[in-house]
Amino acid sequence: MPSCCPAESTKPAFIGIFGAIVGGFAVSAVFFLLSFSSITAPALPFPVVVTTTTNLSALSTTAQPETMYNRPIWRPPARGSRMPSPRAFRLTRDMVRARARDGVIVVTFGNYAFMDFILTWVRHLTGLGVDNLLVGAMDTKLLRQLYLTGVPVFDMGSRMVTEDVGWGSPTFHKMGREKVLLINELLPFGYELLMCDTDMVWLKNPLPYLARYPSADLLTSSDQVIPTVTDDSLENWREVTGAYNIGIFHWRPTEPAKRLAKDWKDLVISDDKIWDQNAFNDLVHKVFGQPVQGEDELVYSYDGKLKLGVLPASIFCSGHTYFVQACISSFG
Repeated sequence: MPSCCPAESTKPAFIGIFGAIVGGFAVSAVFFLLSFSSITAPALPFPVVVTTTTNLSALSTTAQPETMYNRPIWRPPARGSRMPSPRAFRLTRDMVRARARDGVIVVTFGNYAFMDFILTWVRHLTGLGVDNLLVGAMDTKLLRQLYLTGVPVFDMGSRMVTEDVGWGSPTFHKMGREKVLLINELLPFGYELLMCDTDMVWLKNPLPYLARYPSADLLTSSDQVIPTVTDDSLENWREVTGAYNIGIFHWRPTEPAKRLAKDWKDLVISDDKIWDQNAFNDLVHKVFGQPVQGEDELVYSYDGKLKLGVLPASIFCSGHTYFVQACISSFG
């Protein structure tokens, strides 16, 4: 059984967890980011981001007055202050601009049932010095709690129930469609978008790795359980057999990416029984197989113009790869 990390230099940047589903098992796009006290991950094999300050949150306050958009994360509103109007939480270009760093915004979303996941997600990112993030709230209860906690939040207008919707349920699929709509809303703002599910914990800052492939329109994770490469490069797309997993993917605001996002939106809206991940995979493979000249790790896909890369399973791995396949090492 192959190990999830073929070399010491390619420890995972995140982990996904598998969920048991009645009648079988389904892969959950759950990813882990910051190591717990019992986990220590060595540095990833990409350059460390060097900044002139250790307090990245302070960057947002040096050039402009503090607002609810650029306030340092975890700083709650002043005691006794009134809750802003619903209009103040609408997703806007100005809101994204206030939180973005180096043209990149990291986004997740969920309802109140996922609040613990969301707080963990935010805590681990900020622990890594990543504060260019926003959280979409699908219900007003989550919106209020995140705002009062000091987490940058916007209202998705979903009016979702506050309970866990259950994997595979109609409401679960509705949440998937909300993700597609959100991507279409964000890309026109002109910022790179790292879209993540809430049920994830990062082990390392992924942004320097993603920046290594500036010409890629889209970098996606996958359900690949056996790495096709032995270093920290992108997967060999010719050998990837697992489905592309939309639990984490990095979009650039290019025209091919915007066209894909729009076609994806049209497809999932046309039939509420279509699983968003299946629709994504179908669209990406409409045209597929021509390598990008000079960048063999990328492949032309979708309309023959979108440049796609598959994130390595040894670094961006699922729960099966990290936990199950690594079990053999526990037994010597």
